[in-house]
Amino acid sequence: MKIFAISDLHLSFRRPVDLPNWDDVAEYKPMAEVDRVWEQHARRIYDNWCSAVGMNDLVLVAGDISWAMNLEEAGPDLEFLGRLPGHIVAVKGNHDYWWQSISRVRAVLPSNVTLIQNDCFTVGNLSICGTRGWLCPNGALFQAEDLKIYQRELSRLENSLRLAGQGEVLAMTHYMPTNERHEYSGVIELMQKYNVSTAVYGHLHAGACRSRLPDQAWGINFFLTSADHLNFKPLLLRE
Repeated sequence: MKIFAISDLHLSFRRPVDLPNWDDVAEYKPMAEVDRVWEQHARRIYDNWCSAVGMNDLVLVAGDISWAMNLEEAGPDLEFLGRLPGHIVAVKGNHDYWWQSISRVRAVLPSNVTLIQNDCFTVGNLSICGTRGWLCPNGALFQAEDLKIYQRELSRLENSLRLAGQGEVLAMTHYMPTNERHEYSGVIELMQKYNVSTAVYGHLHAGACRSRLPDQAWGINFFLTSADHLNFKPLLLRE
């Protein structure tokens, strides 16, 4: 089993994708209108994913799956995930507004998709834990009202990590687990407490990728997995 990671898919299909006819794909929020590097990004993700990922592999998706505002609107995007090889394990991103009631969402998920919220996914001796995360204290954009959300996300992360088995623990957050100065945070403290070996995160795009964490710090391996940062190809974490 190989383990891959990617995040920030930012899908916005108006209807289910007819895979042989990508020219007919309709999107309500084309990412290429924001940045040309995202031109035909969904097709590129699909092609790269199918060429690398096998049916028995895992793909970690660290949030911002769909631009949809509700579960019905997210239907074509979730259907698209169901047509990808491998098993997808995902956490929520800041733009995943369609992800409200976890029970309602899980009721319509494709069989190859698992969402983490106050729980974890375990396969063999590997536990995958995570939460959305939030801006970290002392960051340039952190405001007083962010503290409550940040603390709630710490609680959700610990709820997930508590359920990890005795083997290796991987963690996902959508937000980088520190502020832009890479100061020690409550997120890092929890990852150390529960012996997280590898952490993946997304959220950063374009020039913001320069503020990513070093590949290793505090005894943890870190990977930024934003789709554009990876040139829309799932990153192989391990064979």
